[in-house]
Amino acid sequence: MSSPSSSPSKSKRPYLIRAMHEWMGDNGHTPHIVIDASVDTVTVPQEHIKDGKIILNISQSAAHNLKLTNSAISFRARFSGVPFDVWVPIASVLGIYAKETGQGMIFSHGVEQPEPPEPPEPEERENPKTSRSHLKLVK
Repeated sequence: MSSPSSSPSKSKRPYLIRAMHEWMGDNGHTPHIVIDASVDTVTVPQEHIKDGKIILNISQSAAHNLKLTNSAISFRARFSGVPFDVWVPIASVLGIYAKETGQGMIFSHGVEQPEPPEPPEPEERENPKTSRSHLKLVK
């Protein structure tokens, strides 16, 4: 059995999208996602794509049967009055924001994100008893 630190970690993106979606809903805001429509498996109405991107309203009132999983976002919505089953892989989500305030989160482009460096081993850390503080007493 491998330890959690040796297995590749899951992407934070789907968790952050779900958290932002919930936060926006709780605050009465309308969550919108920005999608890179050039990703092969994106299923959105082609006539609404601009500059290779599409913005989708994923509020409870607009996105019916909304599913926010770790691998994709799917729902049924109306585009110019026509129902359409939307499916977008999580990696194609470039950001999520509240329509009313513009507050939200932008994600780095690309599936593979560099992992943050590992914290130093305890013996590599400075010994607090021997290192001097860089702070000065100001009176």
